[in-house]
This record gives sequence, C-alpha cells and structure tokens, in this order.
Amino acid sequence: MSTPSSSPITFSRRNFIRTSSLAGGGLLIGFNLFTGCKSDVKPPIYLEDLNYNDFNAFIKIAKNGAVTIFSPNPEIGQGVKTAMPMIIAEELDVAWDNVFVRQGALDTENYSRQVAGGSQSIRFSWDPLRQTGATARQMLVNAAAARWGVDASELTVSEGVITNAAGETLGYGDVVDEAAKLEVPEEVKLKEPKDYKIIGTDQVNVDIDKIITGKPLFGLDYKVEGMVYAAVLRPPAFGQELESFDATEAKAMPGVIDVISIGKKMQTLLGSETRSWTVQMNPSEKVVVIAKTTWEAFKAKKAIKAKWKEASTLESTDFQDKKLNDLLDGKEFITLREDGDVTKAFAQADTVLERTYESPFLPHNCMEPMNFFVDVTDEKIHLVGPIQTPEDAANTVAELLGRDIKDIHLEMTRQGGGFGRRLYGDFVYEAAEIADAIRTPVKMVSSREDDMTTGVYRPAIKYRIKAAIKDGELTGYQLKEAAINGNMYGLIPNFFPAGAVENYRVDVANYESNITTGAWRAPYTNFLAYAEQAFFDEIAEAMDVDKVQLRLDLLEKVKGTTDERIEYDPERLQAVLKMAVDKSGWGKAPEGTYQGVVAYYCHNSHVAEVADVQIEDGMPVVKKVTCVVDCGIVINPLGAKNQIEGGVIDGVGHAMYGQFGFKDGVPTSNNYDTYRLIRMKEVPVVDAYMIQNELSPTGLGEPTLPPAGGAVANALKAATGKRIYKQPFMEDPDFWRVENKEILG
Repeated sequence: MSTPSSSPITFSRRNFIRTSSLAGGGLLIGFNLFTGCKSDVKPPIYLEDLNYNDFNAFIKIAKNGAVTIFSPNPEIGQGVKTAMPMIIAEELDVAWDNVFVRQGALDTENYSRQVAGGSQSIRFSWDPLRQTGATARQMLVNAAAARWGVDASELTVSEGVITNAAGETLGYGDVVDEAAKLEVPEEVKLKEPKDYKIIGTDQVNVDIDKIITGKPLFGLDYKVEGMVYAAVLRPPAFGQELESFDATEAKAMPGVIDVISIGKKMQTLLGSETRSWTVQMNPSEKVVVIAKTTWEAFKAKKAIKAKWKEASTLESTDFQDKKLNDLLDGKEFITLREDGDVTKAFAQADTVLERTYESPFLPHNCMEPMNFFVDVTDEKIHLVGPIQTPEDAANTVAELLGRDIKDIHLEMTRQGGGFGRRLYGDFVYEAAEIADAIRTPVKMVSSREDDMTTGVYRPAIKYRIKAAIKDGELTGYQLKEAAINGNMYGLIPNFFPAGAVENYRVDVANYESNITTGAWRAPYTNFLAYAEQAFFDEIAEAMDVDKVQLRLDLLEKVKGTTDERIEYDPERLQAVLKMAVDKSGWGKAPEGTYQGVVAYYCHNSHVAEVADVQIEDGMPVVKKVTCVVDCGIVINPLGAKNQIEGGVIDGVGHAMYGQFGFKDGVPTSNNYDTYRLIRMKEVPVVDAYMIQNELSPTGLGEPTLPPAGGAVANALKAATGKRIYKQPFMEDPDFWRVENKEILG
C-alpha cells in the first residue's frame, strides 16, 4: 500500500457566485455580483434553439461551440450534477464557462449505475466519465486533422480550440458535423493530473441560481396540464391494516375528485420472489384522495373515517429494547469475521473491558416530502420525481402494473434530501398504482407527518464490544451487534480494527420487526463509529496509553498485510489522524477547551476528526470540529467542503439530539415540533482539510458523518468526566451539567 502525499487543500468561503449553467432547457441566465451592473453583459442563450450534434449519451456540441453535458446520476445534494460533468469537461478540454449541464433521464442502455447511494457515484464513474470526454475530444481532433490533411498527433487542444503546427485554429463547433460521423476510437489518451484545468477548482453548484431564486427544480415543482393530486391514508400504526372506510364526507368536500383504495397490486408484488430490496412497504390496503390541489387532498384525507385492525404485534420501544438485549445475551449469532482464538484471548487476559452502546430508530427528515408524478396510458408510463434508485423503480413499476419495461420513461428531478430514504420506492409504487387506477396524470404528495410516521427508518441497534488486555497489549476484540430487521453489510467487519488485533471476531443477530427500516446516511457506521471510537478511548485509559498513539500503533500492525479482506489503508488512516492532530492543536488547546479525537474508515474514504467542547453556563457545548479527509483526487473542492461540513453537522446533530421511538406501533414524533434537530446556534465551526493526492476519487456524501459522534462523545468525557453509552447524548441534559469544575480533565 502506497503512502499518499500529505499536503492539504484548505478552504475559504467565496463571496461571489460565478456565472453558472442551469440544468434543463430554456433560458440560461448567468449571475455575478461583480459584473451584474455592467452594460456589456452577453445576451441570454436559449439552449433549445442551438443546433446540436450528439456525440454520445453524455455530450452534445453546438455549431457555436456550446457544450451540453448530461449528468446521469440522481442529485440529492451531494454535488454529482456538478462534479460528474466537470470530469467529462476536463477530458473533453472545454472551458467550464461554456458548458451547460442537464439532468439525464434513466437510460440503462447508455448509462450504468444510475444510483445515489453508498457515496459511490464518483468512485464508479471516474474512469468511464474520463473516457467519455477524452473519446469525444479525440474525435474532434481527428476531424480537424482530416480537414487540414495532417496527422492528428500534430494537433493540440485547449478549451475547445484545436491548433495545428502552423498556428491555424478550429473551434469544436467548426468540426462538430464531421466529428460526429467518425468511428469511435478504441484507445484514447487521458490527461495527467498536472494538466487539469477544471478538476480541482472551485465550481459553484450548477443548480444554484434555481435553488436561490425558487425556480422549478424539485419533484414538488413538476406540473403538467390536467394533472391531479393524490394524498394517501396509511395505517396509523405499524402492525395495523385497513378493515373498512367511509369516505362520504371527504367526497363532498371542495376540490375532491374521488376517493379510492389501493394495495392489491402491491400485495401481489410483496409476495413475489423477484421483488427488489428497494420495496419497503406496509402490506395493508390504503385509502387515496384524488383532488385538484394538495391542500384539498390533505384536508379531505382527514375527513375519512377508517377502521383499522391489528395484523401483527403493535411494538413499543420497551418491547424492542428487550428483544435487542435478549439477542445480545443469547447465543444465536452469525459470525461475519473471526481471526485467531477470541475465547482463549479473553480467558488469558489480565483485564477484560466490556461496554454496551445503544441507538434509537431515526427518520430521514428530508426537507422535501416524498412525492412522485405518474401518467399511465396504454402506450406508455411516464414517471417523474425524486428517486435515488431510478432503475429499480422503473423495473418495479413494470412488474407492479404488468407492463413491459420498454413502456416506461423515467425522469429524475433534483431531490430535496435523500439520506437513503429515497433508495426505497414505496411512494413511487403508490403513485403508479393510483395512476393506473384513474388513468389521469397524478402526483402523489406526502405531508411531513406522513413522512415521519409511515416511512422507512434507521433501525434501532445495540453493540456490545469486548476487549482483552494482556501484558499491556490489546490481545482480543469482539463486536456483537443486535439490530432490527437485518445486520451490518459484509464489508464493515473488515474495517478497522480488523487486522490490527490478532484475536478478533464480529457476531451479529437481528430481530424481525413489522416496522419498515432501511439505509440511513452511512448505514450502520453512522452509529458503530461512535461506539467503537468511544470504546477505543476507554481501552487507552485501561492500558494507560495515549489515545492517539494507541490508534497509530494498531494501524502500524496492519501495514504490509496480505489479508485481502482488509478494506482500509492503514497509512492513509494514519495520515488523516496525524493531520487532524496537527491542525486541531490536539493537546495544546487553550484552558477551558476539551477535545476528543477519532479516526475512521467507511464508504472507501479515510477520515479523522477532533471535536472541541467548552462549558457554558454549566453545560458542555460543541464549539468546533476539525475534519481531515482522504477521498483521493478532489473534483470540486468547494462542493467537497460542503459535503464535509454537512456530514459533520448531521453527525453531531443526530448523535446529540436525534430521538425517535414507538408506542403501540405508533411513532412518538410526527413533525419537527417534537423531533429534535440541531439548531443554527448549536452548529459548530467545521475546519475542513483534505489530503492532496492523485489516487482515484472515493465518496464524500457519508464518510464524515460517522466519526462526528465519537469525536463529540470523547470530548464530552474530557469536559465532564462522564461517559455515555446511549444516543442521543442530550436525552437527559441534566446528566451533563457540571456543578464542580474541579472534576474537569
């Protein structure tokens, strides 16, 4: 394993907005605070009026040299709609200011992995997108060479201009017609990182103008003439199903077109052996109000008199808590990884340390509630909306409605948050069944309460971690997981400290609940990172060694490993930890500032964080988090910084405040007035640094979230002398109140 360069990229806020391209057709408007009042501003460009040639599914080039690049993957705020076209534009060698970006539709023939999940979009697309841009560039050069009657190797390219040895030039638009007719070259030369002009530069979000001016962009914005709206009444408790309903009053209300029931088709799909993992739905039939507006649909939904019957256990948090404890205390486990002899290591240990960590269910809380547009006709099915898994959604709709997949056209809108919630297409399938029943273009829209009480949740999980210490060394490590509805995915047992401890085992068990659960930003690691990193601090205390040095020493043992199962690079993890220690002033904090440190690997990226906590009015307050990331080559530093900050803040907020549970199958919160999110005044300063290297890029949508909870937990211990083993940390604020400052340290 090679050691990357350790020079950092630092960030500072921009106080301007560069002229940026808008997705979609129509008027392109650039906005720049420094040039907005000048009289020589270029006239707007109507994208649809340009005469384009298609090079491939990604690139269109017009006669005037304008380039449109299609971004194939769903945009959920992770910045791929900007970063992916940047990669193509770099290899195409065009000026970024001349690039217009549009969202691609689902196209399984020309695109691959059109998924927003696992922080994998850039990682999987890096080489294909470079190849796409370089291939188009070579075709344009070949066309110019043919026109001039020279060898293509004699020509140079810079920002869409081709130059020959005599100094003559041709723009891409000059040769686009000829180039589009040439054979696609099998081999092309990719740029060296030292020659990049776009990759590694700050570029504003291509949708920023629409976002800040409120122009149509998101799923909720999509409208067509004659469209109606649907609101779905679902069981109020998990474990209930519809028995009967009376819609007399609802049907008489203004704007209501009809009230129907759906669910039969979905019940058949749920029983199918071929159904996708993205199908997470309550099997009950549901009542649907069809109306002219969302307000009228929501209002009429409240007037429906429905009777619900118990179909399975109405679970409460106490019931689930006992189930998880029973699993941890039991002997029915599946072992995901086992090295050495863990039992022997604990039997021979001088000291055995054991702790149990607990986390609650969590909703996703996307700012944009679930919604989707569907129009079903005999000829086609038109789907439009915010979905992280468009291919699975299209395939499932085809199966649900008994149609050929070729009948389906799916368009993706920008998504007002995803976090894993929109991996699951329940809202798409409801909309499809509604549209098939009424044969009218319809948009299903959920309310905030619908989202929070009938959605898909992060599962409640408990970890029991056990360490064996012998002769001042960590000789054994055992991790037990008890989870609701499934366990950690198979790569996680190969994360640190796998390979660093000779005797190591990961065991899992799960309880099957009727509550729908699924991926929540950085699945499993979002809580496991806190549990393990807090536990490592306790190991260091038990061994009476430095907390940072313990981690560095364990990582040293993994260097040169031949174990192909190991997922992380010990040198890269050491590098981010050392830089975080340096940049945060670890061990040199001013009086009254207490720090906690973590180093963690997940979603192919290496991250270290240091949290600074101070005591204000007797209560600990998170003031700053220093975060260092190695995610390989950085496409868009400005976008990367946004991802780093967002992940850290999300991680701090949910570790500190996120609480959610159930009482007789009914969620305990249904809106933001009862579900506690981090508030503006509580957001810490995030100092972001990135290791600069030329390694292939990995993801940033998730990796900075998991370590945040551990860094804060360790800093809270330093500030108050108290450790906590349950999230959210601030469930009992009085637990943290510091009355005697002499205990600090």
